[in-house]
Amino acid sequence: MPLQQQSSQHKNSPPLLELGFRIFFLGAGLFAIISLVSWGAVIFSYFAPHLQQMSTSQWHAHEMIFGYAVAVIAGFLLTAVRNWTGIQTIVGKPLLALFCTWAIARLAFLLGIYAVHIALWFDMLFAVFLVYSVSIPIFKTKQWHQLFLLTKLVLLFAANLLFYLGLFNIIDNGVFIGLYGGLFLVIAIIFNMARRVLAFFIERGIDDPVKLWQNKWLDGAIYLFLIIFISSYLFIHTEEMTNISAVAIAVLNSIRLAAWHRAGIWRRSLLWSLYLAFWFINLGFMLFAASEMLMISKSVAIHTLTVGGIGIFTLSMMCRISLGHTGRDVSQPPKGVAYILALMLVAACVRILFPIAAPDYYSWWISSSLLLWLLAFCIFVWVYWPIISQPRPDTMPIIKPKN
Repeated sequence: MPLQQQSSQHKNSPPLLELGFRIFFLGAGLFAIISLVSWGAVIFSYFAPHLQQMSTSQWHAHEMIFGYAVAVIAGFLLTAVRNWTGIQTIVGKPLLALFCTWAIARLAFLLGIYAVHIALWFDMLFAVFLVYSVSIPIFKTKQWHQLFLLTKLVLLFAANLLFYLGLFNIIDNGVFIGLYGGLFLVIAIIFNMARRVLAFFIERGIDDPVKLWQNKWLDGAIYLFLIIFISSYLFIHTEEMTNISAVAIAVLNSIRLAAWHRAGIWRRSLLWSLYLAFWFINLGFMLFAASEMLMISKSVAIHTLTVGGIGIFTLSMMCRISLGHTGRDVSQPPKGVAYILALMLVAACVRILFPIAAPDYYSWWISSSLLLWLLAFCIFVWVYWPIISQPRPDTMPIIKPKN
């Protein structure tokens, strides 16, 4: 589609459908609330979904990975690919159709076993539609280096398909492989995003001019050990290899984060939140390797990766991108942003550290963390609804083609 025609289509779209981040970030925020309310109702026996083939924890995990996290990734990619390629990604009715496939799958999965077949078909339709939407601009501009990220997206949806095939007893162990494969692929995508944007955000976000250290060999080593970790944990089942690769990931990423540290990070909520999210990911891999030695459940390590790593990272990215791509100053976010991110930080600490320190009060810590999560996302939706749903306050061009 010519750029002029795309721009015309863009102008005729309501603000919420002007770019992918708008509707998907808002949808992710609302779904984070709905999903955790549902999970809280399950935990405290107010709600019992009809599941049969899967446990309630698998039901919850699937929707946090392939519901919430995937919505954030979709919003990010539909926005970032436009910037990388200079070609407008889908807007208007096609964007709404894509969002609806995601939303229908979420509603169907919340209904449990009665509608899980509907969830499967709409999840797969969403996967094909999203991959097609982000790959076309990449192929048109021949940005072959972007295929590394696109491959992870395809594998993520393959993991979701494996989950469903396992759920229907078509593939042995498919539910386990699908859920954990999906989780670690989300972590891999976050690593890729960090390599691109975190250093850039720090360089542009602190007061002193700085050029942060980058090392392709270090990046490659992190991905290599992540591949070894995923292969060992999901397929080979060699505990020693799993633990060694987990420690290697944490150590190598810690070296990178230490090199990126600047004092100015702590004066910007949209920087310290991203920075701490990666330290939570490091801690998660370390706890994964040391769980038996520390006599703690691997669930603690998993929730360190999810609540502390994915949760804080995705919420911070949504806060920042929604400001930057609506023409607002990311260095002066709304006052509520600091509270949103602080609440998520406390929610992560309560969910991860408190059960280790005082396991007798486990149910208290779970419920407290859940309430803090809900409060953070309620404030996010309250603060960002008008920002996301209204036109840009500036007159910045819709498309900035690459030279």
